[in-house]
Amino acid sequence: MNTFLTIAIIHFLAVASPGPDFAIVVKNGITQSRSSVLWTAFGVSLGILIHVGYSILGIGFIIAQSIVLFTIIKLIGAGYLLFIGWHSLTAKKGTTLADAFSDSENKCSAWQSIRQGFLCNALNPKATLFFLALFTQVIEPSTPLLVQLGFGIYMSFQTFVWFAFLGSALSLPIIRKQISTFHHWVERVMGAVLITLGIRVALAVRE
Repeated sequence: MNTFLTIAIIHFLAVASPGPDFAIVVKNGITQSRSSVLWTAFGVSLGILIHVGYSILGIGFIIAQSIVLFTIIKLIGAGYLLFIGWHSLTAKKGTTLADAFSDSENKCSAWQSIRQGFLCNALNPKATLFFLALFTQVIEPSTPLLVQLGFGIYMSFQTFVWFAFLGSALSLPIIRKQISTFHHWVERVMGAVLITLGIRVALAVRE
């Protein structure tokens, strides 16, 4: 129970802190439908399971120790963030948020939303190091495999709940109304944030 509480607290603090996942959910929260935001949160939670899986199998240690593998993941992840950020930064300007929603080019399907959330999380090298540290320094090696898997499923669920809450709050009509006249500039700001995060990921080093 002590280990579970430690993991729950550490992981929530990591998930709630600003980062690529936070930025992509906020971006979709102010530019997409509520269902799209929920699918994005679901995609992020699936990415968590990838990190958990290779950490349990010990592959995370190999990735962290291999300069080549770490660099490949780092550059792919950075490239994806730069791509999403640039797309937001150069998004077509609409008069109101309703105009943007009426444009089919601005609508993300469930699959597109899941893919955005999943790739944003799964390709984050910082997440690789975080879960490696978690499964080597917090969780005892003697912990049964099923218990470790249970920890992972909980962290995935915790991630979904947090980002679903965050995205749903941003998609509330009262919030949408406040940003309806300048949502385009908010999207550009989030695009710039994603590009900045992409550059930071590209420059990330193993600690």
